[in-house]
Amino acid sequence: MRLLRGLHNIPAEFSGCAITIGNFDGLHLGHQAILHGLHAAATGLAVPTLVMIFEPQPKEFFAADQAPARLANLREKLLDLDADHVDYVLCLPFNQALRSMSADDFIKQVLVDTLGIRHLIVGDDFRFGCDRRGDYALLAGAGQQYGFVVQDSSTFLVAGERVSSTRIRKELEANRLGEVRKLLGRTYRMSGRVAHGRELGRTLNTPTANVMIHRRRLPLCGVYAVATRIQETGEEYLGVANVGIKPTISLKPEPSLEVHLFGFSGDLYGQHLTVEFWHRIRGERAFDSLESLQAAIDDDKRSAQHYFATLPYSFRDSGSTRITTTELNLSEVTRYER
Repeated sequence: MRLLRGLHNIPAEFSGCAITIGNFDGLHLGHQAILHGLHAAATGLAVPTLVMIFEPQPKEFFAADQAPARLANLREKLLDLDADHVDYVLCLPFNQALRSMSADDFIKQVLVDTLGIRHLIVGDDFRFGCDRRGDYALLAGAGQQYGFVVQDSSTFLVAGERVSSTRIRKELEANRLGEVRKLLGRTYRMSGRVAHGRELGRTLNTPTANVMIHRRRLPLCGVYAVATRIQETGEEYLGVANVGIKPTISLKPEPSLEVHLFGFSGDLYGQHLTVEFWHRIRGERAFDSLESLQAAIDDDKRSAQHYFATLPYSFRDSGSTRITTTELNLSEVTRYER
């Protein structure tokens, strides 16, 4: 997959593609269905696939303080799109210039003249352009004029309801991680590079990796039983994680993710971790002393170990991970294998 940052980075030889446009936050089953259709269209036309996204996302541009928490940051989104074998991702800066562009100019200058569009997949509720005049009907008419096909993305339903990023956020807020897995087709996860922190965990006999998640808001908060993969080595470990603002020790509360890996010893600084959230143990809360915090952390570790030990003998999470309880021991849980 090739990332194109802005229209000025479109290769001169680029001509013709199958496109879809959107935020693709979380890359849930509905998004995956769109990409399946995009691949089919591109194969039939013998052209590459291109996903157009925006940074910041439009709601973040217009009302940053009211914008919903992202399910995935930009790096996570790009990794997911790459895993789905998208050929190009065009990331356009959502700025005043783009916001001021009319729907007709966007179609002619961006889609037709710059990208040479051959096939477009969007929802029938898609809106664009400074006057909000751009919609599915306008695109369909432009397709007839300029010679490209416009395809409506079918609504993807689970349990009779539309799959959407908004629905997934609500399920995360309600701590229904099993429902989230059904909507994503996998376990909800966050990833990031391990950076130096205060290293307080070492003094509490629970060394943690401080994962840089680069988020203004969090879609979930609390203490969780997690499965973690070290991206550079492929090693995978069970563990416990705190995602939130660390109210007991933070002088300047801001979103953070800290994870303790059962059975791991070594240096993780500079490496990238992918943390899957399997089970919520408790909410985040402030403690009146480090002693009470340590007691709670010890309880959290036991709870996570118990959760993993009570799982079936083995299972596979959408083909990505397998946990085998014969590898689990309540006194010391070691890494799990693919």
